Parts: sequence; C-alpha cells; structure tokens
Amino acid sequence: MASYRYERDIDPKDLKPRKQRQYTRKERWANWWDYNLKWVIILGILVAFFGYNFIGQYFFTVKPDYRVAVVAPHYLPEATQTALQDALAAYGEDLNGDGKVVVKLNVYTMDFGNEDSDAYLDMAGTTKLSTDIQGALSSIFILYDPAGFQQTTGTLRYLDGSLPQSDADSDWWNMVYRWTDCPVLVGLDLGDYTSDAVQSASGSSQELMSHYYIGIRGAWNKDSADLLEGGEDLWNALTAGAVSTVTEEG
Repeated sequence: MASYRYERDIDPKDLKPRKQRQYTRKERWANWWDYNLKWVIILGILVAFFGYNFIGQYFFTVKPDYRVAVVAPHYLPEATQTALQDALAAYGEDLNGDGKVVVKLNVYTMDFGNEDSDAYLDMAGTTKLSTDIQGALSSIFILYDPAGFQQTTGTLRYLDGSLPQSDADSDWWNMVYRWTDCPVLVGLDLGDYTSDAVQSASGSSQELMSHYYIGIRGAWNKDSADLLEGGEDLWNALTAGAVSTVTEEG
C-alpha cells in the first residue's frame, strides 16, 4: 500500500493520461530517415554495384563475333595482336548484330615437348587452352608448332573438311597451311612491333607471323558445331587461294 506521503505529493494533473502527440507527415518522414539512413545507404551501394556490373557486362562489354587462338612458345607483341585482330575482322561479318565486326585473339603460351620450357607458363597456358578447347571457344588456330599442338590436343580437322579418326590424326601436315601459303594472310597490313616491358626485339609483324601455321578446329558433335558456327566462313575467306606447302618435316 502506498504511503500517505506519497499519495499527498501526487498532483492530480499527473494522473491524467498524456495526450499522444500527432506528428506531421514531414516529421514522420524525418524520423524514418534518422533510423533507416544507414540501411538505405548500404542498400544503395549494393544496388549500384550489381547494377554497374550487370550493365557493364551486358551493354558495354564488346562481344566478339569470332575467336581465334594463337598458340606459341613465346610472347606475341601487343602491337601485333592488335593489328592482327583488326586485320582479320575485315574478312568477317557482324554475327551478333551489334553493328561491328570483332575478332578476339586468345593467346596461349605453350612450348610442346620442350623440357627446358617455363613450367609455370606452360601450366597456365595448358589450363587456358584446355578451357578453350572444352568450351569450343576458338574456331581457328594460329600455331607455331602445329605438330606438337595436334599431338597434344587432337583438335584440328583436315584441310579438305574431313575429321581425322582416332587412330589417324598424326598426319598434322594435312591439317594446316603455312602462313605464307595464304595470299590473304600475307597481304595483311600488320605494321611493326616495338620493344616493350616483355620483349626487347622490334620488327615487322608480318615477318613475325610468317613463321606460323593456320588450321581450323574440327567439330565432332552438334554442340561444338553450333558454338563454332561462323568460323567456317572466316576460315574460307582467310585461306582463299591457299595452296599448302607443308610437309611432314614442317
């Protein structure tokens, strides 16, 4: 029971319930922001981040019409790569309808059968090349060592369009042209390359490419054929008028 002193000190006004304050719409909005501002900021950052990546990937990323692989034991100069991509694109078509023809070079550094090669570079090149072959990314291959490439991957088809059988794919010389066998390739204006952070030499890109060979990937199933669609026309354009001079010795 409350004491007399406690009851005596109570003001009757204090016993009346306080009238609940009615906040204006502006005040309620301000209170909401006070309590939730940090979550709005965090959510905004997340939306902006994922939105930027989505828009960048689907609207601003250039999607190639063709992928061409270059496999060599040494570095291909950036200037040569850029010139080669631009020159090859002139013989292609706009397959994805974005208004431009784009050829992307997939460059893999591998030295087949050389025990003194850089193991780390070979491992990285092998991993990337395996992904390319398994995913049927590149339709055309520009090769420094076609014999080592075919022995390792079994990827190329014959120049007449037929596919090698499992026990008859060692005759790689029937699957490639020399770069210099192809009038179109020899006529490409590739300019010069200069020394950079990776290599110290400089010279003619066309002269550099004259040591390479070119072949086309075979499609052993419909999925691969669908993924490589379009590569056939580019191959025919680049090898128009070519006569192979490749022999078993290279």
